[in-house]
Amino acid sequence: MKHELAISSMRDQCSEQEWEARVDLAACYRLIAHYGMSDMIANHISLRVPGEPEAFLINAYGMLYEEITASSLLKIDHHGNILSRPDFGPHLNYGVNKAGFVIHSAIHEVRPEVDCVIHTHTWAGMAVSSLACGLLPMTQTAMRFLKIGYHDYEGVVLDMREKESLCRDLGQNEALILRNHGLLTVGRTIGEAFNWMHRLEVSCRAQLAAMACNTPLSEVPPAVREATYQQYQPGTRRPYGQMEWPALLRLMDRLDPSYRT
Repeated sequence: MKHELAISSMRDQCSEQEWEARVDLAACYRLIAHYGMSDMIANHISLRVPGEPEAFLINAYGMLYEEITASSLLKIDHHGNILSRPDFGPHLNYGVNKAGFVIHSAIHEVRPEVDCVIHTHTWAGMAVSSLACGLLPMTQTAMRFLKIGYHDYEGVVLDMREKESLCRDLGQNEALILRNHGLLTVGRTIGEAFNWMHRLEVSCRAQLAAMACNTPLSEVPPAVREATYQQYQPGTRRPYGQMEWPALLRLMDRLDPSYRT
């Protein structure tokens, strides 16, 4: 039996602002795959629908990240109700990953300033999440996450009661390490959230590479680490992703513009 994806355009079924959000979100899924941070059909990225604070867009559970298009995304509310979905055909009745709903709805509910949430299961992120030391402030990039939050593992995130501890551990931070699980970042824009995730992933890979050398690490003095962290905080520079996101969209247009359909 063939399981071909032939998804009709959703453009005439949403506002221009929602369509633009769909295009951006589809690009983000493709970028996560391009930079080696996807996990087949697992994981999720969500984006709040412009003008609809109680609704967000998320991937259909069953599609690879490199397959996702603007029209393939599902629109759901904070209660898990599907507000709109494309016709996937008679054999592909795709819905929402429940763990994805629990994690993303929790954050969108309590952080109204957050528009985008990204969660990954990369090999580097899972490895660092399993280390007792967590993420070490051993590189300039890692110092950006000097005060990153940690969320203890409670099993696959299917229990709605975990929303409270998840949001408490994230606090007002932009990044969270899910112990024995993976990574999570948030942003006021999709470009900001992607920027945080890309930098967090690179920090994890750099740490593992250095630790694998089995030689003492060069420590940075606490005062310098704190000063570096402060230099990365809002108000000290332009918003993250502001310059990078248009360039990343140009990259995706060169590689495969089908994400826009």
